[in-house]
Amino acid sequence: MKYQTLYEKIIDGLVQDGYIIIENALDGAVVSELIAAAKRERSYKEAGISKSGSLHLDKQRRRDKICWLDADHSSSAVTHFLDFTEGLRLYLNRSLYLGLSYYEAHFAHYEAGDFYEKHIDAFKNSKNRVVTTVFYLNEEWSETDGGELVIYDKDENFLKKVLPKANRLVVFMSEEFPHEVLPANKDRYSIAGWYRID
Repeated sequence: MKYQTLYEKIIDGLVQDGYIIIENALDGAVVSELIAAAKRERSYKEAGISKSGSLHLDKQRRRDKICWLDADHSSSAVTHFLDFTEGLRLYLNRSLYLGLSYYEAHFAHYEAGDFYEKHIDAFKNSKNRVVTTVFYLNEEWSETDGGELVIYDKDENFLKKVLPKANRLVVFMSEEFPHEVLPANKDRYSIAGWYRID
């Protein structure tokens, strides 16, 4: 299996800490094509938030734009990424018995000033999102560019601040880690995804 070593590293991180940050996760050529695909995408829509089972826009809570991905996407790199995440789904099920049924993901684009306030990925009163992934697509990024992912523990104590540098992969248990995206100071791209059990 091509990514077996990486899958094992992710499993170990989830078992030990509940989250893991992986540097240089995928092949550089794939990452470059994903960056190009995210930047040329023209179907971004304003992202909503879930509240009481419905979805609505709330620019006081999040301001990013998203574009859902599927296996029919025109970019071969997107297909490669989804193949990688499918392999991880199977590995998670085999190793941790999570019963994950599928993976959903979208490109996320934050323009200057955009943010996403602190939240948990699992919807209220529902165990549908089990494992979260975030894969970054920003070739040149420094602390002055903002847009960091901030991860907290269940008691909302600060754990980590993650710069959204290209080819950095973050994986964590969806219900256990509140997190936020600080305001970006320039265009910021990523792929956010979730393994689900429904």
